[in-house]
Amino acid sequence: MTEPAAIKYVGQPLRRREDFKFITGKGRYTDDMKAPGMLHMAVLRSPHAHAVIKHIDLSAAQASPGVRLVLSGADLAGKIGSIVPNWIIPGTKVPDRPVVAIDRVRFVGECVALVVAETQAMAHDAIGLIDVNYEILPAVVDEETAIKPGAPQLHDNVANNVTTLYKIGGGNYTKAASEADQLINLRIVNNRLIPTCLETRSILAEPNIDGTLTLNMQSQVPHMHRRWIADAVGISEHQLRIVAPDIGGGFGAKMHLYPEELLCPYLARKLGVPIKWWESRSESHQSTNHGRAHVENLEIAVRNDGKILGLKVETLGNVGAYLSNMATGGPTVNTVNFGTGAYKIENYEAFSRVVVTNTVPVDAYRGYGRPEGGYIAERAIDAVARHLNLDQVEVRRRNFIQSGDFPYRPYNGPAVIYDSGNYEGCLAKAMEAFKYEARSGERDALRAKGRYRGIGVAAYTHMCGMAPSRRLSLIGFNRGGWESARVSIDSSGRATIFSGSMSQGHGHNTSLAQIAADILQIPMENIDIVQGDTRQVQAGHGTFNSRSMAVGGSSVHVSSQRIVAKAKKIAASMLEVDEKDVSYRAGKFSIPGTDVSPLSFRDVARMAYVGSKLPDGLEPGLDETVFYDPTGMGSPSGIHMAYVEVDPETGIVDILDYVAVDDVGTIINPFSPPGKFTAVWCRESRRLSTKK
Repeated sequence: MTEPAAIKYVGQPLRRREDFKFITGKGRYTDDMKAPGMLHMAVLRSPHAHAVIKHIDLSAAQASPGVRLVLSGADLAGKIGSIVPNWIIPGTKVPDRPVVAIDRVRFVGECVALVVAETQAMAHDAIGLIDVNYEILPAVVDEETAIKPGAPQLHDNVANNVTTLYKIGGGNYTKAASEADQLINLRIVNNRLIPTCLETRSILAEPNIDGTLTLNMQSQVPHMHRRWIADAVGISEHQLRIVAPDIGGGFGAKMHLYPEELLCPYLARKLGVPIKWWESRSESHQSTNHGRAHVENLEIAVRNDGKILGLKVETLGNVGAYLSNMATGGPTVNTVNFGTGAYKIENYEAFSRVVVTNTVPVDAYRGYGRPEGGYIAERAIDAVARHLNLDQVEVRRRNFIQSGDFPYRPYNGPAVIYDSGNYEGCLAKAMEAFKYEARSGERDALRAKGRYRGIGVAAYTHMCGMAPSRRLSLIGFNRGGWESARVSIDSSGRATIFSGSMSQGHGHNTSLAQIAADILQIPMENIDIVQGDTRQVQAGHGTFNSRSMAVGGSSVHVSSQRIVAKAKKIAASMLEVDEKDVSYRAGKFSIPGTDVSPLSFRDVARMAYVGSKLPDGLEPGLDETVFYDPTGMGSPSGIHMAYVEVDPETGIVDILDYVAVDDVGTIINPFSPPGKFTAVWCRESRRLSTKK
């Protein structure tokens, strides 16, 4: 009997099955939700960057139509816990952050008071009636000014506005500097930015008749939010259910704990009715965490041939007025640990300071620290090329980590290991696709005629899949590195996957189903994905640091393998043969080389729940849960090239072409981007073949 061909979904360019509801307007977001008897919360925010609260008069707001409750920070003191970060680099001084300011405000947008009313309009009208008497204090918004003598001090326990000091390095930079032909100094800025999601934050807290509480909110980390909120509000985790519906973008901003996420559940329990809050766009810019906000000073020890002997980095990371969840880890571990990028710079010295200022708190956003680290390395390379009048590609090639060096420990330091890479290979593919030599000549010829074209080149490597748990604990990270998945097969052979990761538009529904379908050898149509509900999903850490497929997908992979292994035992018993004689492909259990009729996956699933022909000692059912904790992180890499023209009169930049060559390993669902963007997937030989 000929065995059927194996089902293959991973690597196929499939249309994302979750997109139909979005493009037809059927997505369901938190702000779409309503509940009987629902009241609305609005928040009064500070108009000052730094001030003492002398007095708050709530009386006019309390008398306003439709108002049920008005509270200040003093009213909430001792009733809701402070907001505590969950990544605290050892040695950090942590300032206290009350959920609502009590006697002092430290950034424009900080919560000062709240109103609960029958409608959103009534709540906002009442907010305008609250009278606050402020004594305005000197403020500091710039990280470089904040550490100077005489700068305004934000917190009594944070001397010189520096919460954290962090050093990393390897080799001997002092010796490298003494041996260098030249030292190049460079100051670079990673400007503050504001995450602007399609959907601003919103919350609906609903008390249930059994004493439990359901919190509908946009969360990238539902189980982590359950833990943080339960701890601060004083409710047992089993009594709190977090439901994350469709999320209109997150990018990191929706994985942190905010005051409103504590206020809504507290008020819902206090008043016994559903409480809803919605953030306006201007509120979002004032109160949803910002990103980046770094200044780096570099010293590059270099030979005249462009070889970098050493690199010295001093980083100032502006984290705003308070330490948000992961604030101390961004400018430190996530940035300066990776400051040498894709280059073999063996003498490295980095010093990072985490600085508080009178600005909106800063936290994880789009790679959190890794792009900043890559920016250090790439700006250093470009500075060397310009200073020595060398080709930017040749300087990169001269300093690349070589393929034979992997696995590679940058600067022989204690914290980072790159598992694999082929930077030269990626560069060669990029130059070919970009037509680098021809365009370099064209650029030079056009400049002589007064047309300003330029070529930008950047290499990167990026550590993804934040793990393992034991290593994270050593750097003060109060979460694990694992992710969980449960694969449950019903008696009809249909699979449901309960994943602890959380989609914010990534396409998890499709990708996780592809992974499972390849192992289970069943059609994707027979696989359902459940995420974002702490009552249904067993446990999870959620989505951040590009970990959903690397860690969450691996958990689905292992769970599915265990399902198949158990199903083979059951099939062997049904076929009355040894398990090693059973083959499984395309949803069929067969005995190769015989005429015995195969069993379908559905047949075996049914028997798993009937139980009459199970091997001795095997429990009924097909249901496996895995908590997958990786032993390390992956390090994808790539080369990006841009061809641009600049209008010298207007400064307008026109992108003429863009080529990206990315070494990402196995692509679960490849795509072909339209327009001027060229993507070339470059892989090591042990991975899949090249796909253009």
